[in-house]
Amino acid sequence: MEIKISDITLREKSSAEINSLSFKEKIEIARQLDNLRVDVIETSPILNGKKDILFLHTISSLVNNSVICCPAQFNKESVDSACEAIKNAKKSRVNIIVPVSTVQMEYMCNKKPDKVLEAICELTTYACSKCNEVEVSFADSTRAESEFLYKAVANAVNSGAKIITLCDSAGIMLPSEFENYINNIYKNVPELEKVTLSVECSNAMSMATACVIASVNAGVKQIKVANGTKTSASLKSVANVFRMKSDVIGIHTGINMTVLDKVASRIAKITGNDAHAGVVENEIEKPYFEDAKFDSSADAKTIEKALASMGYNLPDEDVKNVYDEFMKIAAKKSVGIKELDAIVASTAMQVAPTYKIKSFVINSGNILTPTANIELVKGEKVLHGFSIGDGPIDAAFMAIEQITGHHYELDDFQIQSITQGKEAMGESIVKLRYNGQLYSGKGTSTDVVGASIKAYINALNKICYEEEI
Repeated sequence: MEIKISDITLREKSSAEINSLSFKEKIEIARQLDNLRVDVIETSPILNGKKDILFLHTISSLVNNSVICCPAQFNKESVDSACEAIKNAKKSRVNIIVPVSTVQMEYMCNKKPDKVLEAICELTTYACSKCNEVEVSFADSTRAESEFLYKAVANAVNSGAKIITLCDSAGIMLPSEFENYINNIYKNVPELEKVTLSVECSNAMSMATACVIASVNAGVKQIKVANGTKTSASLKSVANVFRMKSDVIGIHTGINMTVLDKVASRIAKITGNDAHAGVVENEIEKPYFEDAKFDSSADAKTIEKALASMGYNLPDEDVKNVYDEFMKIAAKKSVGIKELDAIVASTAMQVAPTYKIKSFVINSGNILTPTANIELVKGEKVLHGFSIGDGPIDAAFMAIEQITGHHYELDDFQIQSITQGKEAMGESIVKLRYNGQLYSGKGTSTDVVGASIKAYINALNKICYEEEI
């Protein structure tokens, strides 16, 4: 039997610590989980308006393997927001959170039990019309009245929900109790045989992992886990049980076990729950100089060290992309530091553009003061910049800074010809430094000034993406 893994790290970190993760950190967590091939990445609900929606739009274009699941509160407005924010994801799901214990129904949604049952039908049907896949999670379900819970689950299934999640929100059950609880639900709600039953367990008694494993024995097909939190079952702990006991339990998952430890460690560092986070490395890398050359015998670690010595701090996926491109070139000739710069500029951290070039007019000559008149598009706005400079490229860069309102340190600037003849193509590499980090951009054009402007904008867009500017 295959068990689906739904990771709730992003949701848990959001609810536990407001603004504890930066936009960049959330993106990196989503990328790591997608590389791990968890079945579902559950995000935080939309609480901060445009910022949360922008995050969901961003990961919708980045996540390829996992379902993006956005929680929704128990009302149509929240369902609308969630469905709209993830509509462009390759695989999307909305998760309606329904309070079902007496206390939660009374104080969280101000509804009597019969009204909650009606609302479950209405809202689930509505959500199914807006999103391809709908999950209904019953919060605090282990403390709900049994007969009410049976009706609530049946209503959700009959209204179109494909996934039903039961939550031991208070963490009040032992593993054996939770297994009996699941067996009893199956017995009293035959509709569950048509859908995926999922569980989420609190780690209040440090038994969340044991409880979710016990639920698998009872027939549960999806479990919710987290990384870097102490409130839920740990992804690594649960995956390790599956890795070591899959034959005994008779289950398997789609998790990429070969990268499990690396991903778990990476997320732990991001969330600040790594025991070794903040420890300074004793090994100081020897810097590489401009005349350094690498051939096809260089391994990925060597290239990663070279990139670090050049000032780049790239995520693992970008390092892999750079190394793959390096190997293609190294098969034909040795690769120098400047060529590594070009590879980074063209392959690493390719992002959706914040700024696009609309037009530029450059005036220069031996009796003219160089000027640059540039128009960039940001969103729906056309932004205009005009500047003079020591040369046409200097004027162009200052005009762009005028538009953005930011000055970035120009760490390096390269121009070279990449084809022959009168219509030769020029290639430009621009390296900008911001907050201690290097961002490299590449541009090509028959006009070297145009190539330089394209390279600058390419690097600028990477800064905007990383730094949320």
